[in-house]
Amino acid sequence: MTPSDKITSAVSAGSLMPSAAANLNAYLAAGLPDWAQASIAELVETGAWSELNDRFYRELEFGTGGIRGRTIATVATAAEKGSPGAFGVPEHAAVGSNMLNDFTLSRAVVGLFNYTQRYLRGLGDTAAPRLVIAHDVRFYSRHFCELAASIWSKLGGEAFIFDGPRPTPQLSFTVRYLGAHAGAVITASHNPPHDNGFKAYFTDGGQVIPPHDKGIVSEVTAVPLSRISAFLGKDLSRVTTLGRAEDDAYLSVAARAAVDPAMLRASRLKVVFTNIHGTGAVQSIPLLIHAGCNVVEVPEQLEFDPRFPTVKSPNPENAEALSMAVATADRTGTDVVMATDPDCDRMGVAVRGRSGKMELLTGNQIGSLLAEYRLTKYKELGWIPSAGSPNACIIKTFVTTRLQDAIGEGHGVKVINTLTGFKWIAAKIGVYEQKLRAAMPEGWSYDKTPFEERARLLLKHSTFYVFGTEESYGYLPNDYVRDKDGNAACLMFAELCAWVRGRGLTVPEYLDELYLKYGFFLEDTINIYYEGASGSAKIKRILETYRSRHPAAFGDVTVTGFQDFGRENIVDADGEEIPKQDLYVVTLSNGYRFAARGSGTEPKMKFYLFASDKVEGSSALPAVKAKVRAELDRLKKLIEADARERAEA
Repeated sequence: MTPSDKITSAVSAGSLMPSAAANLNAYLAAGLPDWAQASIAELVETGAWSELNDRFYRELEFGTGGIRGRTIATVATAAEKGSPGAFGVPEHAAVGSNMLNDFTLSRAVVGLFNYTQRYLRGLGDTAAPRLVIAHDVRFYSRHFCELAASIWSKLGGEAFIFDGPRPTPQLSFTVRYLGAHAGAVITASHNPPHDNGFKAYFTDGGQVIPPHDKGIVSEVTAVPLSRISAFLGKDLSRVTTLGRAEDDAYLSVAARAAVDPAMLRASRLKVVFTNIHGTGAVQSIPLLIHAGCNVVEVPEQLEFDPRFPTVKSPNPENAEALSMAVATADRTGTDVVMATDPDCDRMGVAVRGRSGKMELLTGNQIGSLLAEYRLTKYKELGWIPSAGSPNACIIKTFVTTRLQDAIGEGHGVKVINTLTGFKWIAAKIGVYEQKLRAAMPEGWSYDKTPFEERARLLLKHSTFYVFGTEESYGYLPNDYVRDKDGNAACLMFAELCAWVRGRGLTVPEYLDELYLKYGFFLEDTINIYYEGASGSAKIKRILETYRSRHPAAFGDVTVTGFQDFGRENIVDADGEEIPKQDLYVVTLSNGYRFAARGSGTEPKMKFYLFASDKVEGSSALPAVKAKVRAELDRLKKLIEADARERAEA
């Protein structure tokens, strides 16, 4: 039997999904390199139908973080292994329409080029499309970066790459700095080592949003696989390599994250920093040192390593990922630990409490502390009125703590809630930028206007963005960068710690001050992982049944409200309609809430739980914390059990 006959037979037997068969046959007919064809033939010959389903059941799609998927398969073929590289990694990224490999990456680059060129021509701009590409330390990252740059230049565009790994926020800034039309980062953030990704950016330096994301997807889908083979040989002769000048330009704006740099410098704050083998060491360390901090590195985690061998997951929200840094802090007598993820757009922290024990803060807590501090400082400096202003705002996502809504309201500033993903925060900043541009005379430059003057003009004619954050450890201090910035976050948090120490407090004590001022807020999450094609179907079932059969109660707590962001018309604080998305927000009879959505970057179903209660005084706070924690834990078990039941229905 031929491979095609065996594929047909497997579909008839129910071993192979029809969608996987269609994508498999497309790959077989595409004239791909010999090693790729041999890889498919080996899997078909051995009847590895489960593996083929996972590799081919769909085409990678743009989610909240662009395209992301496995590069190293569960079952690697002999042809893929070839001549293994460092750490025994296969020579070739695994074949599959649902994998991140040379073929899916090439289609993404060609599609992005075609869309960008069409967009520019629609504006009457005949310039060669310019693309900036950055990459992290993962397997195949440098190769994918060079391949993408080669393809872009072969298509007639101008491509710019860095001379080594760089953090995601630097890419966002550099797109604007160089006046590029698009950008891309080769990264899978804090995903497992076998993953990688292609995160696309557009002219504003932010990740792509509608209609651009759908337009790009349409162009990518239209690229025939048969066209890809012409681009697989790399040619970097017309690609520009960026270096020191671009680094310095980014560092100069990242340093603007400090509101009171003199206070920070005078404090001589000592911090432990770990990049967990990723790109954070490239810019976070010099940024902190230049700001006057005494930086203690974690030597075991300083070197780039795509295996992330010292942690179970290079995710700074996990206590385990910070354990080496905490041990270093204990050994060196340091009270602050900061950690960034592999592409340095997220930051996690641990701080020493009054008892002497290090405490890990959540992304919700870090964002709330920074929001309160920065609003307070901006008022002290006179950047925003002491009573607040409806033309000043903080921006957060719907799945981020409501404590920040209370903080914004308490300071008299607007709070904008967006969909999950920092691209939506960047999009709102872009709206405010365009409104100001429209109010200014011809020839006026937004980016060249000094930041303080720009803030004044935004307050007068548009909205001044004060701070943005999301629960997943992302923070952005200003509008120079249009994505979350782990480097700037380290500087912001260092400044906060210096100020808190100057008041004779610990950071946990300052957080308690917020609870006494605004009420106690507690959050938690449920992450239910479902791998592969069958897992995708389970996630889909949960989402569909939530829409068709709303939950009515969880134990003795009834559901009193249900918002369906995929069907209802919901507007933000500016009166702008929120784009449709499969996100549900459920309100419970005890005042708690939770949100449910499928992850856009990982194979999991996510639930975000929100609890709160009033606090009558400092003596009552410990009891309130315990009461809310116990009730949230009880509800968490009921919500998860209901979701798993729906998945199997």
